[in-house]
Amino acid sequence: MNGIPVAATLEPALASVHAPIDWTRPWLAGVLAAAQRVTGAADWRQALNACAAADGLRNHAGLALSFVPQAALPADTAYEAFISATGCVPTRANLHDFFNALVWLSFPRIKRQLNALQAAQIAQSGVGKARGPARDAATIFDENAALLVVHDAPPGRSLVDALRNHQWQEAFIGQRADYGSAVEVWLFGHALMEKLVSPYRAITAHSRVVMVDGAYFALCPAARRAWVDRQVAQELMGPGLTTAGFTPLPVLGVPGWWPGQDAAFYTDAGVFRPKKQR
Repeated sequence: MNGIPVAATLEPALASVHAPIDWTRPWLAGVLAAAQRVTGAADWRQALNACAAADGLRNHAGLALSFVPQAALPADTAYEAFISATGCVPTRANLHDFFNALVWLSFPRIKRQLNALQAAQIAQSGVGKARGPARDAATIFDENAALLVVHDAPPGRSLVDALRNHQWQEAFIGQRADYGSAVEVWLFGHALMEKLVSPYRAITAHSRVVMVDGAYFALCPAARRAWVDRQVAQELMGPGLTTAGFTPLPVLGVPGWWPGQDAAFYTDAGVFRPKKQR
């Protein structure tokens, strides 16, 4: 458990409802440092706020970021609009919102820009029954995204092509040696992390490809995470965020993320689905 007792970091009601988080899981590497910062806190929300203050976190409007009880959110106000207008993130005592807070601490620039996009869409079109394509894409990113970092060279580009064409054997076995040296996966979606507390094969992320040069993989993990945070946030400032930009990524297919990843593992068509023919 890497020295992080779940019951110490979450309110008792939270720990009693959900299964413990196994912090040794490789898919939690992106938020592990943030989780370690709130270890042993008597009040987990207060500990999160202390981290946010120490890091100088602010929303896109320049307001100091803080994590507040869900009751602070007015009934007639959209969640994203409230964060935009106040800097306050309503945070319930459950794993979903706890992971969300950890992502704010780990990838603050991306979270800030996604909130800016969502709030702008709400201001333009209202809440409504349908989010619209831009807000829908931002919400999917926020909840279920993985950041697929690949070397901008033949090994990385060919892996992206294999994933987009659902050539699972090539992506996960043929190029297995490239993971760690030319390919890296950072989970971002907090709903995705919540599902992986009790992992099952069919869990699939909406991955966003992030191209890097060779110097990236020479950085330490914290520096790589910070680089990705800056780069993706900058990309999100441009137009054109749509669901079409995501590539399906069966999370437990990532090499080293689950036992028994032999050739037969990737033949489960219920998980590693063939590409639909148009």
